[in-house]
Amino acid sequence: MNLNTLKPALGEKSGRKRVGRGMGSGLGKTCGRGHNGQSSRSGGSTKIGFEGGQMPLQRRLPKVGFTSRISRVTSQVTLSQLDKLTETDINIDVLKKNNLVTKNILRVKVMLSGEITRAVNLTGIKVTKGAKAAIEAAKGTISE
Repeated sequence: MNLNTLKPALGEKSGRKRVGRGMGSGLGKTCGRGHNGQSSRSGGSTKIGFEGGQMPLQRRLPKVGFTSRISRVTSQVTLSQLDKLTETDINIDVLKKNNLVTKNILRVKVMLSGEITRAVNLTGIKVTKGAKAAIEAAKGTISE
């Protein structure tokens, strides 16, 4: 099989309607539009979501929620995840290398979850109050 021999399955594609070509075509005179009404007129169409004047669904439902654009480049790491790393000097590049954060992350914050049993040096990473106390208790340092 070659790319130039590919074609749709039989009956998949149908020819376009040739309207207004006489009564014998089946689409003569009114051209398949029927006799009267909005859809029989030229330009007789409504915008998407129009419900005949009734308040449309997309306007009846409440608009909720907000996603901060900063959250797309922000991630969080726990103390127990830091404890599993072999490095002592930890920055965002080290976290990316160890697959703790994805490649598009620019900001990281360490949360107090789990325990840290060894001294680590954090640079360029934000820390919560509880995590800061735990890191300093384990003889670690933090420089933002």
